[in-house]
Amino acid sequence: MASAPVADETAASGADVRYVYRFGGGVSDGGKGDRNLLGGKGANLAEMASIGLPVPPGFTISTAMCGRYYAEGQRFPESLKAEVADGIAHIEGITGKRFGDAADPLLVSVRSGARASMPGMMDTVLNLGLNDETVAGLATASGDARFAWDSYRRFIHMYSDVVLGLDHGAFEEALEIAKEDKGFTLDTELSAADWEALVGQYKVIVEEQWGKPFPQDVHEQLWGAVGAVFGSWQSERAKVYRRLNDIPGDWGTAVNVQAMVFGNMGDTSATGVAFTRDPATGERAYYGEFLINAQGEDVVAGIRTPQYLTRAAREAAGARLASMEEAMPEVYAELAKVFDLLETHYRDMQDIEFTVQQGTLWMLQTRSGKRTAKAALKIAVDMAEEGLITQEEAVARVDPAALDQLLHPTLDPDAPRDVVAKGLPASPGAASGIAIFDADTAEKRAELGHAVILVRVETSPEDIHGMHAAKGILTARGGMTSHAAVVARGMGRPCVSGVGSLAIDAGARLFRVGGREVKEGETITIDGSTGELMIGEVATVEPELAGDFGTLMVWADKVRRLKVRANAETPKDCQTARSFGAEGVGLCRTEHMFFDAGRITAVRQMILAEDEKGRRAALAKLLPEQRSDFAEIFEIMAGLPVTIRLLDPPLHEFLPHAEEEFEEVAEAAGVGVEALKRRAAELHEFNPMLGHRGCRLGVTYPEIYEMQARAIFEAAIEVAEKTGEAPIPEVMVPLVATRRELELMKAVIDAAAEAVFAEKGRRLEYLVGTMIELPRAALKAGEIAELAEFFSFGTNDLTQTTLGVSRDDAGRFLTAYVDKGIYAKDPFVSLDVEGVGELIRIGAERGRKTREKLKLGICGEHGGDPASIAFCEATGLDYVSASPYRVPIARLAAAQAALKQG
Repeated sequence: MASAPVADETAASGADVRYVYRFGGGVSDGGKGDRNLLGGKGANLAEMASIGLPVPPGFTISTAMCGRYYAEGQRFPESLKAEVADGIAHIEGITGKRFGDAADPLLVSVRSGARASMPGMMDTVLNLGLNDETVAGLATASGDARFAWDSYRRFIHMYSDVVLGLDHGAFEEALEIAKEDKGFTLDTELSAADWEALVGQYKVIVEEQWGKPFPQDVHEQLWGAVGAVFGSWQSERAKVYRRLNDIPGDWGTAVNVQAMVFGNMGDTSATGVAFTRDPATGERAYYGEFLINAQGEDVVAGIRTPQYLTRAAREAAGARLASMEEAMPEVYAELAKVFDLLETHYRDMQDIEFTVQQGTLWMLQTRSGKRTAKAALKIAVDMAEEGLITQEEAVARVDPAALDQLLHPTLDPDAPRDVVAKGLPASPGAASGIAIFDADTAEKRAELGHAVILVRVETSPEDIHGMHAAKGILTARGGMTSHAAVVARGMGRPCVSGVGSLAIDAGARLFRVGGREVKEGETITIDGSTGELMIGEVATVEPELAGDFGTLMVWADKVRRLKVRANAETPKDCQTARSFGAEGVGLCRTEHMFFDAGRITAVRQMILAEDEKGRRAALAKLLPEQRSDFAEIFEIMAGLPVTIRLLDPPLHEFLPHAEEEFEEVAEAAGVGVEALKRRAAELHEFNPMLGHRGCRLGVTYPEIYEMQARAIFEAAIEVAEKTGEAPIPEVMVPLVATRRELELMKAVIDAAAEAVFAEKGRRLEYLVGTMIELPRAALKAGEIAELAEFFSFGTNDLTQTTLGVSRDDAGRFLTAYVDKGIYAKDPFVSLDVEGVGELIRIGAERGRKTREKLKLGICGEHGGDPASIAFCEATGLDYVSASPYRVPIARLAAAQAALKQG
């Protein structure tokens, strides 16, 4: 697009609505900065300007315009013209330069700025305002023709890519050829004449690809860039990033137009990216990179190797090039004061972009920095202990989902490693997987269940889907603040960047390093904490969760109301869950025990039996096995509640399929193979998930639930006598839809309990309840609560039965449903509050109206989702139950939910 169209409008169409807010030069229309209106970047620019920091003047076109731009067919209202003209006049008044002036031109940047940080996902245009006339004026005014023509070639390249949508590879190829012809390696070696010649080539490329000359009218350039930046909100990469990070599509982005300051005006100029603390470890040390005689995109793009910010970081890395602290000591000292001021002002670790123009420091951006889970924990705990924030604020600061990075195994330090190269430790953690060389293939292979390492020369925003699908990211170029590093840290993916010895042949689908060759599909390992690249897979060890993690969990548990249990049915799962702080088992699925290779024959014999006598014979074989299962779990969870769900899945899941399986069951049962096959055919169901399963099995075959209940109570008494701590069994009847179903099953369970208590001469406390997983059960909860002592909302099946959507098949269309706004999020990942949530509210309210002390919880996968946990807190449930590795996530999310509820 050459420029964004401007629509006609009347006063009645909203001409009096304000869209432009100025900052800089003692002006801050946005005041403290409303993020919702100005976006994160605009709000922080306004706020930095208001506290007296050196911010180049500019203005922000608000997020409200983004929505209007799309609503009106990507057209701008006429009133915006005057507002933007006032904004340009504001910049001109402060800088003393005129936009489009051939003698001393004002140049501006046009940058995005969403409410939530989306690094690299949307577009930017720098050096806007250059043309064939103003480039000469810039050369004269600056006294540096090389700088002027360098800026012009950058502008043409960026504008052609972002606004005109041309192939940026053609421009890069022309630059590489120009350097090769001169025998140069670095861009900085090219002269003014070289850049001027390259500009001529760039203009030819534009006319060939676009069919028109490069735009010379600076106002046309401006409107084209503003439209392109707003347009990038709906780019595919931005949509993917929003979906991955739960950012609503209707928030929109703001556009920031700001006077350019130049880091490429010689050796007294520089540009850089910095963090007030280490975003990988959380250490209280300035962390960042800079480049002398460069513009901002040079640092993050990995085209040149950046230099370290501090002397300590340079020495630790063994780098030769001087740090900023050494090369520009006065400016560095000023920058360090700004770091401390910003961190104290915002009370959080800041991610900062800055430029030094001929010895003068300018601040271009500040925002709360993306950080790893380890760093987030350390920063939150340290800031609380420093008195900068409260313990409650520290708890609220850490993203619960980010803890997932800390809860999984890391590389075993004692395991053999075939290290072939070392790069920069850009994002901590470690991963093994097959090497894949493009984002699309990475996504496809991950969907097939493969662990993938995405290997790229350097990543770009278009790689976002492949980066998310990958277990780790490896790049040949790029520094610690490159796109790959920043995005990987935000995603929690390990990343090794800047492996200079890595020679990637994308066409041949392989890379070479250290005399070795690795083809696509071969396994490699990366360690994002050390920067090491290894051939093959490396063994792992379980994490140790102490230190800052333990401190934050103590603080979280102080404010948390919801209990957190685990979904666990094996001793290992239970032990893991208890070590992570689980307060019991919220769901023990007994059918998983039945699939054990040593038991499946007896299970099949029970299912295929013709009569009760045959079933009881098979169940007698299973009783000691079930008792042993429950005893192990009760011992690990001694003194805590354990909710055991009686047999739930449809019987077809256990049936034999192969001929040899039928023969094995026939021999065990003493019947013929053909008789068993006939019985299997009788059990066939057209829709088994809505068929003969759950309590319907218990109603038709009560001896199954009788055996399981006996095993539970015998195991509970055994463990109580062994440990002195009586477990608290909670026997859960699945798939109840009516009061009568629960009445029949409760009678079976109670009778089994009384029989065991009489035999053992000892009683113990237990509860009988049900899983609410059918809409009818939620609606009739008042009646069901007359018998049930607890409800556990089975949100997986409740979502399926409420929405009429199969969880196993929904992957084919749910992404499209989320993209089109039918569902805000995948309803199997985050609870459908308006539909399924309403049934839970009804069930909870009606159940407690009947039984005031009714215990309420959820045990679906939503029990580990922070947004769903917040709903449970607001609804007044007693506990959530999550998979073992998500227990800490649920504990922290429950604490944050309690803090929000006040």
